[in-house]
Amino acid sequence: MKLRSYLTILTALVILASCSSKKKIGAGTINKEVASKYAVTNKYYDSVANSFALNLASTAIPNLIDTLGAAVPGEWVGTVNLGMRKPNYVIIHYTAQDSIQQTLRTFTVKVSQVSAHYVVAKDGKVWHMVNDYLRANQAGIGKWGSVTDMNSCSIGIEIDNNGSEPYTDGQVKSLIALLGYLKTTYNIPTANFIGHQDWAPKRKPDPGPLFPWKIMAKYGFGYWSDDVLELAPPDYDYMTALRLIGYDVSNLNAAIVAFKRHFVQSDVSPRMTQLDLNVLFNVSKKYLN
Repeated sequence: MKLRSYLTILTALVILASCSSKKKIGAGTINKEVASKYAVTNKYYDSVANSFALNLASTAIPNLIDTLGAAVPGEWVGTVNLGMRKPNYVIIHYTAQDSIQQTLRTFTVKVSQVSAHYVVAKDGKVWHMVNDYLRANQAGIGKWGSVTDMNSCSIGIEIDNNGSEPYTDGQVKSLIALLGYLKTTYNIPTANFIGHQDWAPKRKPDPGPLFPWKIMAKYGFGYWSDDVLELAPPDYDYMTALRLIGYDVSNLNAAIVAFKRHFVQSDVSPRMTQLDLNVLFNVSKKYLN
C-alpha cells in the first residue's frame, strides 16, 4: 500500500472518530433536540477536529538551521509502524456547579477555557464532549509522579455535583461502566485512576471525600486500603511514601489533605494520625508493587 493511502486512511479515521464522538456513546443515539441546541458548538468542534486531521496527514519537512546558519537537509519517508496516541490516565472531577445544563453551558463557551471528555449527570446520563484521542482542558497545572502535562495523556471526567452532596446511584453505576470501557479500551493501569485533588493538591479539592473511591477500587479503578491494616513503622517516612505514590509534596500539608480526601475521607485535616499512617503504609505498597 502506498504512503498516501496510509495517510488518507489515517485522516479518515480521525475525522470519523471526531464526528462519532458527539453522536453516541455505547448504545446511545443522537438526540435531535440536543443536536439542534448545540448545532453551533458541534459545527465548531467538527471544524477544529478536521484541522487536526489535516495536520496529522501533513508530510511537511521542518525548516532547520544549524549553528553556522546553514539549512539542514531533510526528506520525508513515511513509516508503516505507527498508531494513534492514547490516554494513559483518568482524572475524576466534580463540576462544582448546580446543574448539568450549567456545566454544558460552561464547556461550550470560549470564555471559560475549560472542558472535559465526559460529563456524568445526576440521572446517570453520560455526555461525551471531546474525542478520547484529543486533549481536553481539564487537569490544569499540577504534578503526579513525573507527569507535568496531564491534559496530554489523560481522560477528564466531570461528575454533576456541587461538591457538598452525595453522588447518586445513577452516577456511580454509569461511572463504573464508563471507567470499565476506558480501562479496557486503552489498557489504563489500575493505579492511573486518580482525582483532580491528587493531581493538583495545592488548587483543587475534587472529587472530594464523598466520592466512592472504595467502590471504584473494587472494580479496578484505583486502589484502596485493606480492612485489616498493618501498623506503620515508628519511623515511617510518610512524605517519601506520598511522593512515591505520585503526590506533589512541595506543599506537604496540601498533599496530606489530598491523600486523606481520597483514602481516609472521615478526616481531611493536614495532620497524619496513626490511622492515616497505617492506611498510607498499606496503600503505598499496592501502588509501588
